[in-house]
Amino acid sequence: MLTRKPVLLLNSCFEPIRIISVRQALKMLTKGKVSVVLSTKRMIYPGVYQPSVIRLVEYKYIPVRMVVTKKNIYLRDNHACQYCRQRFHGSELTLDHVLPRSRGGRNTWENLVTACKKCNQAKDARTPEEAGMKLLHRVIPASVHTARGLLRSVGMAVEEWAEYLFVDSSGDKRFAALEA
Repeated sequence: MLTRKPVLLLNSCFEPIRIISVRQALKMLTKGKVSVVLSTKRMIYPGVYQPSVIRLVEYKYIPVRMVVTKKNIYLRDNHACQYCRQRFHGSELTLDHVLPRSRGGRNTWENLVTACKKCNQAKDARTPEEAGMKLLHRVIPASVHTARGLLRSVGMAVEEWAEYLFVDSSGDKRFAALEA
C-alpha cells in the first residue's frame, strides 16, 4: 500500500529525524512544512512523485526520546540473544528483564535485553549472576547516539538514504573525510 511506504524526514539542516509514512509526508508537503529532497520514480498524481526523503522548511528543535519498544530493543541488540550470543528471527526472541519484574525491575532501556526463549526460561525470575549466566554486553543508558544508531540501522534497508544517514555500502563513513 502506497501510504505505508517509508519516507525519511530530515531537519532543515539535513539531520535525520525519523522515518514516517508517505501519507504523513504528503500531509506535511501540502501544508508547506517540508520540501522534497529525493523522490522515487513512482507518480502518485500527475506531476507529483512519491517522496523518499523530505526536509523541514524551518529548523525545529527535536528532543531525542528513546521509546522502549520490543523492536528498538531487538535492533539495539542486533537480534542476538544476550546470553547465548546466537542471532534469531524476531518471533524466536523475547525481552528479558535483567532485574526481574518480581523484584522491582522496570521496563526501561537499561533493564531490558533480548533473549532467546530457551535462555529466558533458564534464567527465570533470577538475576543473570544468580542464574550463572553472563550478559553479552553491559547495557548502557540510551543517548542521542543510540537513537541515531537505531534510525541508521532501520534506514539502511533503503539504499538511496545512505548519504543522509551517514553511511555507504561498506558501513559508517562519517569520518572518512578526516582519514583522507
